[in-house]
Amino acid sequence: MSPVTHGLLSWLIAESGRLLRRDRALVTAAGVIPDLDGLGFAVELATRDSDHPLLWFSQYHHLFHNALFAALAAAGAFAAARRRWTTALLALLAVHLHYLCDLAGARGPDGAQWPVPYFSPFVRDFELTWSGQWPLNGWPNFAITGAALAASFCLAWARGYSPVGLFSERADRAFVETLRRRFPRREV
Repeated sequence: MSPVTHGLLSWLIAESGRLLRRDRALVTAAGVIPDLDGLGFAVELATRDSDHPLLWFSQYHHLFHNALFAALAAAGAFAAARRRWTTALLALLAVHLHYLCDLAGARGPDGAQWPVPYFSPFVRDFELTWSGQWPLNGWPNFAITGAALAASFCLAWARGYSPVGLFSERADRAFVETLRRRFPRREV
């Protein structure tokens, strides 16, 4: 799935714990950071016509999709959080939801699957796959993204902050104010 979708889903997980901004950011980052290896795509694209192309995306994509990385992400969240245990557990959940989403909906345009090497680097010849994996650009991914956006907007309207606040509190205030003006509270 898209890193944007992973981010929205992870933010929603963080919201279940009613965390402070910093801890929400840690949970959201934990749910997105397994795709850090995707940065290799730019390097691969830039070097593809050279004498020595760097296949950083092709060879290393899903490098961070394993139990060890999930544990490290949770430990990092624990170390940096205010509400340590809640944040660490939600970070662990966010990382695993990322893996599950990729297992369900990350098939490439050529039909190739991106397996999840969950027990790597300890067990290298076992990877999780699902024969029903839908394409990365398939309608289920768009539906999940749409549902996550709708849920995020509803929570932003109700709670007064949104995922935008992870990047800018000022922009977040403007977003929430605009949302509340567009959809005012109805008096019954």
